Amino acid sequence: MFNDRKKLEELEEKNLAGYACLSSKSKGRCYPDEEPDYRTAFQRDRDRILHTTAFRRLEYKTQVFINTEGDYYRTRLTHSLEVAQIGRTIARALGANEDLVEAICLAHDIGHPPFGHSGEAALAKLMKDNGGFDHNKQSLRVVTLLERRFAEFPGLNLSWEVLEGMVKHESEYDVSDASDFDPHLLGHLEAQITNLADELAYTAHDLDDGLRSGMIIPDQLENLALWKTLVETIGWDGENLLDDTTRHRLIRLLIGIEVTDLLQATNDRIQHYQVKTREDVQKLDCNLVGFSEELQARNRELKSLLYQQLYRHWRVLRMQTKAERFLSDLFEAYLAEPNVLPDSARLTIDEIGPQRTICDYLAGMTDRYALDEHARLFDPTTLP
Repeated sequence: MFNDRKKLEELEEKNLAGYACLSSKSKGRCYPDEEPDYRTAFQRDRDRILHTTAFRRLEYKTQVFINTEGDYYRTRLTHSLEVAQIGRTIARALGANEDLVEAICLAHDIGHPPFGHSGEAALAKLMKDNGGFDHNKQSLRVVTLLERRFAEFPGLNLSWEVLEGMVKHESEYDVSDASDFDPHLLGHLEAQITNLADELAYTAHDLDDGLRSGMIIPDQLENLALWKTLVETIGWDGENLLDDTTRHRLIRLLIGIEVTDLLQATNDRIQHYQVKTREDVQKLDCNLVGFSEELQARNRELKSLLYQQLYRHWRVLRMQTKAERFLSDLFEAYLAEPNVLPDSARLTIDEIGPQRTICDYLAGMTDRYALDEHARLFDPTTLP
């Protein structure tokens, strides 16, 4: 049996819920682009994202811990893969389009600069008088402009639904700017799934990395309602050392509780609002995909603790201070003498100005490359 694109599209129409985004009904691409015979539009989008230089570089970009601190800790790449896995699970259970969710999940951090959120804060400060910097907007620049893989058009020429999902990527604390993508409408269900899969993944896995590093200890968690549920469920009394196996059990259980609650709460909202179509989803006044009020409150407790005990830990803050200095030094050096930039990086100076050109170049760097470049420019013992 051979499933060509037409057959795959028919399977989507038959098996997915009425509110799902169907690849056969995509709003299309910006540039003419013949679709393949054996992949849907969203499958092709996912594959194009996977093959980008920007996606590969995520392997050496910080999630919380810079990669020189150890091989165990998450990077932007492993985080993106974990988000995609959780996203597909949620999409499959809700009858949404798995391929579209996977594509958005894999692309959601593709514009993140080196050194995690400290790198983003540094670039935002440096660019405050020149259009600013936001990793969501940078992700869109990467896939629509900066990746040069095709002679016929800039970027990847992704479908509207993937771009809309990227633009409307938001969290409890970050609101997206979707001015060019029907800003009066909510994100489609697949975009909403991506948002929650991202939140779920970084909360659970940052806790895992925090415990693994020793920056968070179980005693600091004992007053959290969610932590009490976890340890009581697996029967860990807290008196013995938290070994790797026990920690893995706790994190697996946490993800299971979160996914189960999210699916039940989301399905309840779908039934309550009698959602039938994609348009029904996007015209509502509130997102459908989310946790119950009880678990949402418990998650806020956990995220507050992660902020205080992990993200504001002195070891993390020291690296953030270094990162901001590294990127500031590089930015000012390039701005003072653009000719020290590689030839390929200088091509857009006349078109978009030196500041945005330098910002794009810095945002594309990995942690390791940024550190090496800083040494080449400022350490006289390092060869240029």
